[in-house]
Amino acid sequence: MIEHLSRTKDPLSSWSPPPASPTLAKDEVHLWRAYLDPAVQHLGRLKHCLSPDELRRAERFHFQKDRHRFIVARGVLRKILSLYLKREPNELRFRLNVHGKPFLDREFDASALRFNLSHSHGMALYAVTRSREVGIDVEGIRADFKGKEIAERFFSPREVAMLRALPPDTQEQGFFACWTRKEAYAKARGEGVSFPLDQFDVSVAPEEPATLLHTKGDPQEVSRWSLQKLDPGPGYVAALAVEGDSWLLRCWQWPA
Repeated sequence: MIEHLSRTKDPLSSWSPPPASPTLAKDEVHLWRAYLDPAVQHLGRLKHCLSPDELRRAERFHFQKDRHRFIVARGVLRKILSLYLKREPNELRFRLNVHGKPFLDREFDASALRFNLSHSHGMALYAVTRSREVGIDVEGIRADFKGKEIAERFFSPREVAMLRALPPDTQEQGFFACWTRKEAYAKARGEGVSFPLDQFDVSVAPEEPATLLHTKGDPQEVSRWSLQKLDPGPGYVAALAVEGDSWLLRCWQWPA
């Protein structure tokens, strides 16, 4: 069973305050939403959580806003994971797979905790699971975004045809629905942008359930994954990809 707690008329009201000590069962996926433009006092506290390497990465951003958002995104990730691992946020260490997907260092992997994050235009989403891979993508909708040109270049022929068949006033939403579903699946596989986006098909229509329809070369791949569209808030589109099925989704709002 998939329980999507954010299916309400007001998607903002469905993100509950988190418990002080969340418990993550193997059949659960915990989704966290955070805003990346905090007050100065929060920024300093989160910056203290980061590793020297993360601080160096933050300093490479040219614009202060981007630098601050990176600090908050990484600091919140550490704080969220520390709730499950019962460790201090600044103690956590990460590694990257060959495609750049982060995972916890072996010292912290006894819990089989898996996670993924995505951020766009001041919002971040974090997905946390146990013993199953997960990927998430959130995008801020921009009216000046050239979605049709990008779809023609990166989407599969089937997806391009489905996008063209949508009513004109829903094609922008359809593009972002398709894009986030594809990105979430590619990230869950651990391949991200290195995985050719035209090698698999997902559902496109915004009102339809998020579904992995077909993958080239491996017809069994579709049965290995579940996709779920999300309601991150007005002006945003998001999707979640989870290994397996029969999981329960819980949505938390990170404290400001």
